[in-house]
Amino acid sequence: MILPLSLIKVFVPTAVAFFIGVLVTPLFTHFFYKYRLWKRRPRKADELPETEEISENFKRIHNTEAELKTPRPGGLIIWVSVALAVLVIFIVSKIFPTAVTEKLDFLSRGQTLLPFFALIAGSLIGLADDLMAVFVRRGVFVNGFPRRMMIGIVTAIGLIAGWWFFAKLGVTAIAVPFNGFLELGWLIVPLFAFVVLATFSGSVIDGVDGMSGGVLAITFAAYAFLAYFQNLMDIAALCGAISGAILAFLWFNIPPARFYMGETGMLGLTVTLAIIAFLTDSVLLLPIIALPLTVTALSSAIQIVGKKLFGPRGKVFKVAPLHHHFEAIGWSREKIVMRYWVISVVFAVIGILIALISN
Repeated sequence: MILPLSLIKVFVPTAVAFFIGVLVTPLFTHFFYKYRLWKRRPRKADELPETEEISENFKRIHNTEAELKTPRPGGLIIWVSVALAVLVIFIVSKIFPTAVTEKLDFLSRGQTLLPFFALIAGSLIGLADDLMAVFVRRGVFVNGFPRRMMIGIVTAIGLIAGWWFFAKLGVTAIAVPFNGFLELGWLIVPLFAFVVLATFSGSVIDGVDGMSGGVLAITFAAYAFLAYFQNLMDIAALCGAISGAILAFLWFNIPPARFYMGETGMLGLTVTLAIIAFLTDSVLLLPIIALPLTVTALSSAIQIVGKKLFGPRGKVFKVAPLHHHFEAIGWSREKIVMRYWVISVVFAVIGILIALISN
């Protein structure tokens, strides 16, 4: 059986990014531990939740030497692997120009230049945040960018990307499943910024060994599938490469974690995910396809609003975000991670089905 060239175009970048990730990870791991790229300040007792109902298991997990001495910027492995995959395939297509190799090159102005640029730019900003959290000992940047500053940065990225869609690509409407398109005009720009910021707010899913990696690998694989059936082959190939790189990250991050994804992984990936959702006319399906990110962001927002309105009695969860609530009631990390992966697969399939049926 001969695979169609379109499928090869998706599978090859996926495999290339995975194997590059497997090859470079030992080098990055050595670098992470040599320069001790982890937070130096242990979590104080008063920073842990003060609730008798919270299990000792939760407190034990979140104040151990193993957690404190786990490097933070593991997301470097992901975006560097994707960038190298793009470079390798581009070089091969130029040195050995054939119908197949030239078709494999998936960096194009109309489809992948914007999300690829967002991946690199967002990841570099996240890397700066991670490194400040490691090396800055006092002052406003002791834990990286202050939260308000980070929100401003992410919003600015969203506004720039939204302007690009509106002014350069001429996108002024979003697809509504089973109901055609909703014309927004220039309002597409603030909507874009809101979606980027909302997707990034789900980045707090990082912190439980392997959970963020598995969820994001499944989500990007789902968008590779969607893009393929929309004949957006370059986007499908980019999503495949990102999934492959995340799988390489997971290969070395099966519990116990060797490193966390950090802001350099989560910022770049969540911003890229939001942009790809717009490029595939599936932005309203993003909360379904990426349901674990959605519920993680919502659980944090609900907890914050509840405590601001009603004080300590307004807490809905023992600890937010939601996966820490499950830890607090005694679930093991392995149980939480595996169930999040299962939920990711189920709702990614549901989102894909809605997209295919509604078109």
